[in-house]
Amino acid sequence: MKVIILGAGVIGVTSAYFLAEQGCDVTVLDSQPGPGLGTSFANAGEITPAAAAPWASPGIVGQLARWLMSERSPVAIRPSLDPGLLRWVGAFLGQCNAASFQRNRATMVALSRYSREQLGELRERTGIAYDHGTGGSLHLFRTAEELDRGTSDLESLRQLGLAAEILDPAQCLLVEPGLAKGSAAMAGGVRFAEDETGDCYLFTCALAELAATKGAQFLYGKKVERLCRDGASISAVVANGEHHTADAYVVCLGSHSPALLGTIGRSPLIYPVKGYSLSIDARRAAAAPRSTIMDGRFKVAVTRLGDRIRIGGIAALCGFDMSLPERFRKSLIATYQELFGPADFADARLWSGLRPSTPSGCPEIGRFAADNLYINAGHGTLGWTMACGAGRLLTSIMTGAAYPKSLDAVVRR
Repeated sequence: MKVIILGAGVIGVTSAYFLAEQGCDVTVLDSQPGPGLGTSFANAGEITPAAAAPWASPGIVGQLARWLMSERSPVAIRPSLDPGLLRWVGAFLGQCNAASFQRNRATMVALSRYSREQLGELRERTGIAYDHGTGGSLHLFRTAEELDRGTSDLESLRQLGLAAEILDPAQCLLVEPGLAKGSAAMAGGVRFAEDETGDCYLFTCALAELAATKGAQFLYGKKVERLCRDGASISAVVANGEHHTADAYVVCLGSHSPALLGTIGRSPLIYPVKGYSLSIDARRAAAAPRSTIMDGRFKVAVTRLGDRIRIGGIAALCGFDMSLPERFRKSLIATYQELFGPADFADARLWSGLRPSTPSGCPEIGRFAADNLYINAGHGTLGWTMACGAGRLLTSIMTGAAYPKSLDAVVRR
């Protein structure tokens, strides 16, 4: 089967690798000069099934209102009459109930755990290197009230197969000694020992090379313009004015997927939620994390990636605006310094990426709108966490192979 994949981020590249591994003739088209240069480039570096929970939840509307009144809000919303945003918000509000939350979280956790398993197997058989770490994650809470809220639903997480341990402040320092250098109050935390870390960009580049050894072809500098439909099937994709043909087509364009699919009259409900990060040299900091820490108040993740530290956070609904407001840089720096003390940020450049988010939090994986058209997009903040599982699942769907029954809810019907 000849397959064209649109997009060479971590989702597109994992899809390409697993399809090529199964003997498919794979070509990947991307507008960038190389793999992983979009949202995959500088994300927070967490591989964390523990964070696989939808934003749409009971009480989130009130929480958003409180956050937006804070100077260091982890959320930013630009008022807009964009029809895509209005549709997305309406659907999001429809998911903000207990039943939807529990169902969506179970779906997200199932895919995230499967993905972590697939990543581990891939690492064992290929030796792929990407500054990988297995130190778990620590969700830190500054007050007793925040700790109570953060631990109120741990039993349901355990029922979904996630190992979680509540730690007191002394235990938090044993796990992450560098916190002793910070000034932040610490009421306790929750440790998810099975979470991992790694540089998504390094992984994507290395996996693209491995996919190429299996016959996958990567064509960069190809701006995908439209899909051509012939009855119930896609007959070609147009990129840079050229027609490319295949037996099957896979859309892995993240937040840009709806625009392309709109050229055949169907668009998934995916909207960009912009995130920001900074990267610094760990050797130029008073202290650094051993693995990854999530600040429960400001929703900022601090992750160790080899000799670097990645600080990531903020969720901004501002469309495709790629500007870099200084206030977000200051907010990320402030959170880091409260946790770990002073560090040299002189050369740290603020980066942003557009997380392709669905109202439910669950990605779109499977056949879409035509007999030979597939989608693998909408993973939100969990693209790195879900990538290997999503790529393997899509391959199973396209080749007719079996996949775990726990993933039935993930697959598009």
